[in-house]
Amino acid sequence: MADILSGLGGLMKGLSSIMPADDPGAQLLKMQTEVSDLKKQETEIYTEIGQKAVEQYGLESFGEVADRLKLIQTNLAAAEQKLSAAKGEAKARENAAKAAKAERTCSQCGHENPEGTKFCQECGGKLGVQNLCPSCGAVNAVGVKFCQECGTKLQTEETAAICPSCGQENSPGIRFCGGCGTKLEG
Repeated sequence: MADILSGLGGLMKGLSSIMPADDPGAQLLKMQTEVSDLKKQETEIYTEIGQKAVEQYGLESFGEVADRLKLIQTNLAAAEQKLSAAKGEAKARENAAKAAKAERTCSQCGHENPEGTKFCQECGGKLGVQNLCPSCGAVNAVGVKFCQECGTKLQTEETAAICPSCGQENSPGIRFCGGCGTKLEG
C-alpha cells in the first residue's frame, strides 16, 4: 500500500511541476502531495516506534494487539509456504516442458520435430538423445561436460562415436557420421 501511495505521490509531484505555479489546481495538488508525504513519514515513524517498543518490552505486554500480530505472522508463514510450493510446481512444469521439447529437438541439427517422432525429419538423427542438468533441469547439447546454464558437471553415460573413415567425433547414439555419412558401429 505504501508503494502505491509513494507512486501516486510521485505522479502528483510530476503533474504539479508541469502546471503553472499560480494555478489554484496546482497549488491544491502540491498541498495534497505534501500532506500525503507527511502521512507516509508519520506511518514510518509509528512503525519504528512499535518495533522498538516490542524489542524493549516484549510482544506479550501488548495483549490483544500482540495476539493479532501473532495470527498475522502465522498466516504469513502459511501463505509463504503456499507460494513456495506453487513456485516449485511452476518450475517443475517448466522443466517438464523443456524436457519434452528437448526430446523432440534433434541434437545434431537443432530441428524441432513433432511429438512422437523418433528420428529427426530434417537429418535422420535419433531423437531423445539429450543431456539434462540434474541441478537446474536445463537441456544441454550432447557431449557437453558442464551445464551451460549453471555450470554443474553433467553425467556422460555414453561416449562420443568416432568415425572410422574420417575421424570426426559424433554425438552418442548417432548411426551415421555427420562428416562423411559412414555408418557408425553401434
